[in-house]
Amino acid sequence: MFPTVREVLALDPVRHGAPRVVAGDDGLDRPVRWVHVAEVPDIATLLGGGELVLTTGIGLPADDAGLRAFIGDLADVGVSGLVVELGRRYLSGVPRVMAAAADRRGLPLVELRRATPFVRITEAVHALIVDAQLTELRATEEIHQRFNDLSVEGADTAEVIRQAAELSGCPVVLENLSRQVLGYDPAGESAELLLDGWEQHSRRIRPAGRTAYDLDSGWLVTTVGARGQDWGRLLLRWPASGDVPSAQAGEPTNGPPTRLTILIERAASTLALGRLIRRDAEGLERQIHRTLLTALLDHSRPVDEVGLRAKALGVVLDRRHLVGVMVRHRADDAAGEVGPEGAQARLRDLAEAVGQAVREAKLTALTSAVDDHSVGALLALPDPAAEDRALSAFASALHRVRLDAGTGRASTAGVDPARGAGPAAVIVAAGSGVGSLREARRSLVEARQIAEAARRDRRDLPIFRLPHVGLAGLLHLLRDEPRLQTFVERELGTLLEYDARHPREQLLDTLRAYLEQGRNKSAAAAAAHLSRPAFYERLARIARILDVDLDSVEAALSLHVALLALEAVRAP
Repeated sequence: MFPTVREVLALDPVRHGAPRVVAGDDGLDRPVRWVHVAEVPDIATLLGGGELVLTTGIGLPADDAGLRAFIGDLADVGVSGLVVELGRRYLSGVPRVMAAAADRRGLPLVELRRATPFVRITEAVHALIVDAQLTELRATEEIHQRFNDLSVEGADTAEVIRQAAELSGCPVVLENLSRQVLGYDPAGESAELLLDGWEQHSRRIRPAGRTAYDLDSGWLVTTVGARGQDWGRLLLRWPASGDVPSAQAGEPTNGPPTRLTILIERAASTLALGRLIRRDAEGLERQIHRTLLTALLDHSRPVDEVGLRAKALGVVLDRRHLVGVMVRHRADDAAGEVGPEGAQARLRDLAEAVGQAVREAKLTALTSAVDDHSVGALLALPDPAAEDRALSAFASALHRVRLDAGTGRASTAGVDPARGAGPAAVIVAAGSGVGSLREARRSLVEARQIAEAARRDRRDLPIFRLPHVGLAGLLHLLRDEPRLQTFVERELGTLLEYDARHPREQLLDTLRAYLEQGRNKSAAAAAAHLSRPAFYERLARIARILDVDLDSVEAALSLHVALLALEAVRAP
């Protein structure tokens, strides 16, 4: 928000004095925070940095050493520049020793060759500063208003990112904790260039603090999260050209304008809030079902309250054997073919089919869509012995309901006759049965995880249970879990950062070969197409980077799980 020395020299009151820069040309883009008139040599002790000092020189030292010390003191305190009016102390020009000292310290030194009232200069510069501050304030108010509106409207992630890019004029990227891109807006630049090699590039951006500017890369970064749970980073590249100048438009040399820091923080808070908001257009009863299921999944309401409200709906959950069930379409790409509205219609129809299947199977359950892809059900059974029978009855009833719906209205029921309407069209996953409502969340989360992992399973099973899901599948379904991403970063972060700095080595591939070959170094060297000495040297380097003993079974197991998890979070 501050003008530069160069801009100050262009003001009419300064131009009236016929200014001439005699030293420190490279510093003319320094911001001027204030103008200070001084006629004493020890003025530096009264300054805070960023001032443009005006003087006639009448109080300056007469000896060369004193002038050098005066210039050194001003440079040390960080003044923007020194303007000397000729005619009183210095007639034809400032002393050469003063100019040499200023040039040596990069301090702009300007002569005014005609007498100029300093008050006119200070008034003009201070007016410029105040105007800039008012402009900054108006821009900040617009930012707050824009993101307040987005929060109230429940804008999606893409819209929030688009607005941030539009307001800033800079590329904006949203990533998760594993440096995978969740959304972006290139602000008119090439998206391919922006995202090429993103993960490695992002790992080199390591600012200090929740919101900070990384001077080396030119990215302004803030952490995204709510309720004490961080789940991503929002990054804004300033300037858009990627070249960080010494100063631009009067801004400080160590970062972007304050308004951009405010903007990225407001955008991050809007994204975090949007993740917490649950919008639904279902009927009142279905909304209550969803509220209760969501409360169990998110711990947003006391368990006793959930049980009481469910009982009021006619769904008794106390003293019952509870089984969490999740139903989802096998592929998300089918939803993308019909657009957002069509996808919502498919999800609503699937929710209706699940509710009807519960009724036809004569079961008691809470049922509702629980996210953009899945429909959940919490079955309340009289005893554990009824679990297998009830799940089979539910799966059969759902199959029949969807077949019947496909006959009359396949497009809205989510059944594509061209692809078939059998059980393979959707995934039915069930968690482990539990004996109390306080444990119901575990069963629901387990069912959700199994359903997510089963998308990669081509078997045609009526119901997927935990034994059907391997470790790789389990990690795939947990890929959006911040704690898993944190585990990957803790185990492999230093090695990933090393590979980002040394792209030709890629030690991660060496570690993968070693672990996939059961820690058989000879077989791993052959699989990696390396000589054994070269492979052994790489293993030793990996051990030093990660500070682990690769011969330890426990350490190798932990690293292998982290590698599988990394592949899961990188999967589209």
